[in-house]
Formats: sequence, C-alpha cells, structure tokens
Amino acid sequence: MENDGTNQVNEQTMCMCDRIAVMRTTWMENNPRRRFFGCSYYKCPDVFEEGWPLGFGVRFAVDLNGTPILCLNESNRKLFVDKRCSLHVQLEQSGLRTPQCTIHGNLDKPGDRMALKRLYSAWKKQFGEEVDENNIFVISVERALQMEDFAEDGTWVTSSEYVSANPDPLRDFAKKIIDDINAHNMEDVHRFCNIYVDLDFQVLDAKMVWVDRLGFDMRLRSTQNDVFEVRIPFPREVTDEKGAKSSFNGMSQLAWEVEKNIHVPEFGKVKQLKKITGGRL
Repeated sequence: MENDGTNQVNEQTMCMCDRIAVMRTTWMENNPRRRFFGCSYYKCPDVFEEGWPLGFGVRFAVDLNGTPILCLNESNRKLFVDKRCSLHVQLEQSGLRTPQCTIHGNLDKPGDRMALKRLYSAWKKQFGEEVDENNIFVISVERALQMEDFAEDGTWVTSSEYVSANPDPLRDFAKKIIDDINAHNMEDVHRFCNIYVDLDFQVLDAKMVWVDRLGFDMRLRSTQNDVFEVRIPFPREVTDEKGAKSSFNGMSQLAWEVEKNIHVPEFGKVKQLKKITGGRL
C-alpha cells in the first residue's frame, strides 16, 4: 500500500492540496490493483500515475514579445510537479474555423524587478484587475505547434521564430471587420469570389472567415455542395483597421466595375483553393 503525495495529520491522511485523502485503487491496465490515497480532486499530479499529464484552464496575457503571462495562486502552483508545461490556445473564426496553438516551455518566475512590473502591467491591461505580483509567472517558450483548424497538419515553430514573429496589426479588429462585412456586404462577398478567384463552378454561398494585414480568407460552397476555402490578398499590406476597410472598399468598387465590363481586369486571379472535408458554411 502506498500513500504517495499525502501527509499524515491528526491520524487523517491529507493530500498535498490540503484536502482529506481516502484510500483508492487503480484499475489501470499497466498497473492494476495499486492502492493509493487521493482527495476528491485525486487527479492532482501528486497522486497521478507517473507520466500521466494534467491539464486545467487558465487565463493568460502576453507581453510585447508574445511571452505568455500566467497568474497562479498557491493552489494552482501545487499542480506543477516540474517546470515543464504546455499552453494550448484555441480561437474561433466566424464559427467556421478553429485555429490552435500549443506552446511547449518552462514555467518561470521573473527574477528582474522591472521585468515583473512590466508583466504585471500587461496583465492589468488585459483583464483590468490588480493581482499579487508574487502570483505572476511566465512560460519560456521552447517551441510551438500551429494548426489552422481541426484535423489539419500542424507546423512546429522554434523558440527563435516564435520570439521574432510580429503580431498582426488587425488582431484586435479582425472579428469586428469580418462580422460587419458578412452582415452588411454579402453582395460584395459573392462578387469577390467571382472576380478575384479562378473558379470552374458556380458559387452557391460564401462567407468571409478572417482577415489580416496581407489579405482575407473566404469559405464558399458550390452548387454540388462542396465547401472550399480560398485566400484573397490585398493589393498592398495594411497596417490598421482604417487601411483594411479602405482596401475592402477599393476592391469592392473594382470588382463591381469588372463585373459591369467598365474596367478590364489587370490582376491575376487566385487559383489555389483548399477543399474542406465536412466543412460548414
């Protein structure tokens, strides 16, 4: 019989998280009938089978270099049996695509006082709340896995590539821009498909998915009910929300003129489409 991860207090067995622990038996195939003590939250790492991971939800902010900032109270910190950790971030784009990023790194405590103050300020700016500076931690990124959507191959990014990457200037406005266009400019959305994309089928329905400084992603459905995703570039890189809206307006006007044979197209059409298996629109 084992009582790993427990303390004996007043003849009661206590878990390392200070809850009362009771006798449990594991029926794991590789280690059946092993007895151990565990509290009502017995999946704490203190009583976890060695090698089994534990995940729990956290809020996070980032500094100017993209370093993840966590605020962990004492009970949270007990869940870390060593400094290695993973942070999985999932976004949703127009309800159609779910890009994800898994960061591998080490949980560290900032040693420099000025650095700690900067991290505290970043957290307060993100969540509008004051926290104990002693609860501020960062994840020193070793590598990151990026995935555009579920069931798609990911791309590993090294620590140096992660740190040197620049955040997209539209990241705080993209959802608002996309929602506005999908709600009020569907005629332009369909026209974008017909004018800027080289298609060999008729578009039944279309929707804008996301936008960044270089262009925007669209999802469209054919009359055969096949779903495709296509990337349409801006004529030039944009740096802010105003620039993105100006580019959309210019592209909308040009597409209308080409459709009405007022203007001869002087641009190359996008030829690369990605078929989305089981995709929604």
